[in-house]
Amino acid sequence: MPYAPFDLKAKVALVTGGNRGIGLGFAEALRQAGASLAIWGSNEANNAQAVARLGGDTRAWTVNVADEKQVADAMADTARHFGRIDSVFANAGIGGSGKSFAEFPTEVYRRVLSVNLDGVFFTLREAAKHMVERAKAGDPGGSLVGVASLAAIEGAARNEAYAATKGAVVSMMKSIAVEYARYGVRANSILPGWIATDMTQGAQDNPAFAEKVIPRIPMRRWGEPKDFGGVAVYLASDASAYHSGDSFVIDGAYSIF
Repeated sequence: MPYAPFDLKAKVALVTGGNRGIGLGFAEALRQAGASLAIWGSNEANNAQAVARLGGDTRAWTVNVADEKQVADAMADTARHFGRIDSVFANAGIGGSGKSFAEFPTEVYRRVLSVNLDGVFFTLREAAKHMVERAKAGDPGGSLVGVASLAAIEGAARNEAYAATKGAVVSMMKSIAVEYARYGVRANSILPGWIATDMTQGAQDNPAFAEKVIPRIPMRRWGEPKDFGGVAVYLASDASAYHSGDSFVIDGAYSIF
């Protein structure tokens, strides 16, 4: 018999950026565990493909998480559609490396912050409102997850804007964990390492990267979106009911080697 707390059949999960990459890896595992699923993505075609792939009780919303009003409206509509939201994975993000820190374009800096930091802030703030309302009505609990990166804890040369957003996400999740524990809401962050997604395609296609970086990963391979399924189900489930304020590093042991 499966361990009962991992059963998500009575739960609703929301994944931003859930139509591809790590977000889709989250979504596939959550659906397999029985969760009803909301996908937010900015590309309608990718959203439609994800819904067809995931099947079951899955619905997508076209949302630009950098737009505060779009996030608030979509969160209200998601909660209205499903009746509740039990877990939120604030995963939507973009890259934005430059030639050097000294020459980093301000417009790229602002764009990266708007999606990777403002988008997470808006998403989790609106989700927290919903979860507090539920708690005050006698239904406490919920899981908020911010997707950061190894760039939050290691030096990411020529990637200062991206690193700044990811470090901020880790700190934000700790603050949320402390403030909202009284409502049974837990908050954690996930820090992916080198994962084979669209965002890392340039590195995947670079022979020098494959020769010098990938051999430094103790598991000797790129991570894959499916490698994030287990932690997604754990954090969405009652199995993590007392686990909050933590950072989950998913990197094949790269950061400690």
